[in-house]
Amino acid sequence: MWWLWLWHLAAICDAFHFPGLAPIMYCEEDQPNSHCKSSIQVYSDKLYSVEMVNTHYYDSFDFCQDSLKKAPSDTLGQILSGERVTSCPYKFSFKKEETCRKVCAKFYAPRNKNSMNKLAFLKKGIKENYYHYWLVDNTLVVWCYDKEDGEHYCTSGFPIGCFNSPGSQLKGPCMINPNFNKNNSLYLFNHVDITITYHIKRDRTNNVMHLISSTVNPKSYKHSDEDHLTCNEPPLEIPEEITDNLTVVYTYSVKFEESKPTESSSEWENDLDTTVETSRQWIKVINSFFLILFLCGLVVFLNLKRIYRDIVKYKRTNISVFEWWQFEWTWNHKYVFRLPEHGMLLSVFLGQGTRIFIMTFCCLFLAGLGFLTPADQHVLVNYGSALWLLLEIPAGYMSAKMYKTFKGVNWKMHFWLTAFLFPGIVFADIFIMNAVLWMEGSLSAVSFCTLTRIFALFLGMSTPLTLLGQHYGKKEKYEFPFHTQESFPLSHNRRSSTKRTITFILGSLLPFCCVFLQLSYILNHIWSPHMYYLFGLLFLIFLILVISCSEVTALFCYFRLYAEDCGWWWRAFLTSSFTSAYIFTYTLHYFFTKVPAAGIGSTCMYFGYTLILVLVSFLFTGTIGFFSCFFFITTIYKMVKVD
Repeated sequence: MWWLWLWHLAAICDAFHFPGLAPIMYCEEDQPNSHCKSSIQVYSDKLYSVEMVNTHYYDSFDFCQDSLKKAPSDTLGQILSGERVTSCPYKFSFKKEETCRKVCAKFYAPRNKNSMNKLAFLKKGIKENYYHYWLVDNTLVVWCYDKEDGEHYCTSGFPIGCFNSPGSQLKGPCMINPNFNKNNSLYLFNHVDITITYHIKRDRTNNVMHLISSTVNPKSYKHSDEDHLTCNEPPLEIPEEITDNLTVVYTYSVKFEESKPTESSSEWENDLDTTVETSRQWIKVINSFFLILFLCGLVVFLNLKRIYRDIVKYKRTNISVFEWWQFEWTWNHKYVFRLPEHGMLLSVFLGQGTRIFIMTFCCLFLAGLGFLTPADQHVLVNYGSALWLLLEIPAGYMSAKMYKTFKGVNWKMHFWLTAFLFPGIVFADIFIMNAVLWMEGSLSAVSFCTLTRIFALFLGMSTPLTLLGQHYGKKEKYEFPFHTQESFPLSHNRRSSTKRTITFILGSLLPFCCVFLQLSYILNHIWSPHMYYLFGLLFLIFLILVISCSEVTALFCYFRLYAEDCGWWWRAFLTSSFTSAYIFTYTLHYFFTKVPAAGIGSTCMYFGYTLILVLVSFLFTGTIGFFSCFFFITTIYKMVKVD
């Protein structure tokens, strides 16, 4: 009956889109329809740089400005990112193609100090390789080009110009035109060729279309006559010293293409067709995945075989005093479940790590299947933020359950630590970053009022959800196979593999090696306008990291038990969480080798977000290692339990 009711409800309900994801329908001007529109507006987000961390608003540069200054409704992701989307003067009519259409003209006179300052800032932006970040109907405008090795590469946004440094070969944006061959010269991209791809959808009255992708091809033209534009002039070079009046005319061309039936309807799959690089990344990760499966399978087989042999001997042999060394770890059953020190802090870490694990799994799984499109990064931030708030319940539940298992009694302090320790560190880090950016006058800073509203929002929603999870979690606890004794004899049978330093270094080395090949690739996309869209590959890396942390931690737990070392609680957490130390070391190497010299604001932003990344990886990997070791030890001691 329940299945029949669900089937009936599914039949009578209409499908709907999540907020912010509903596509806009378009039609031609001579085919009016209440369900579609014919005008297409181009919006601009903050300008990003491949080489600099700081960002600038569109109106910070002396580009053509829209007199209406329209802005779409801000999403939570844009607010958290401190971004401001504004309209550009580029407006199109659907399916109405334009060729070399004038937008505006800018004049620069050597005697005008204001215009010279604007031109100097524009030249500085070209040298620092800043990119436009345009949006058309919630889809990113993508620029595709061929790199030096012939690889076809696509990136979100397009450069504002190109600069050939003295004595260097053509690279980057200057490669798109062989005429950009003059050293120590600046070229401004004052023309764009835009191609908009659409898909036809049948409507009740007539056909309506929705946009799939938007690609751009930036060009540079020195328009000599504003009234007769041909868009075939030589490139517009901006000299270092301006002696005569300089006129810059901005133009555009637009055309529309219908998507083929065989093409994918996914926006970002049409936009991002980097073939060679994508294939290389998949090959690396798949090879790593099968290698990890083989090694982990081998380790599991050998250890399970040895554990099974020990259990059989333990149950069949009349053990004498002289034979105790043959069954070393089985004799620790009275002491192995002795409660850890600082159990409150450990339970708080485990609760937050559980939340991070669930959130990472859900976001990567949905993004890998295409439900969350990476073409709009704000969508991921929106649903990630909502999911983060909802996961306060399992975080509070797991934290309270572990604290109950550790026989904790100070529930008020435990609640406040669960609710505010990790979010408080993240908020303090963001506040310090914004304080430095405020002092520098950077546009990347989020306003104090916005930070206060976000903090109040999270405080008002997360606190009751945490309390709800703690209410149910404190009613349950994990049961141990044996009763424990508070004190246990110290063993002198210690091996080098059970020492703390060696355990942490070796135990976290394998998980880091699994993600090392992809870490540089991910950082390159985080600190550049290049879009990271291989979420299926990232989900596979996530699985590799989970498997490697679980197997390595369980293996080292067995080594510690075999050496009669019963202090495994914190070591199980720290063995795999030490991977975050390797990640932090690599981010330092990346900063000093691949990030150009930047100011205090850029450095503060880099290390501020790096701190959040390291903290998240610390809790994530530590939680995986702890529960792997916990269930491993609980299982094997249940097997050796006798009446």
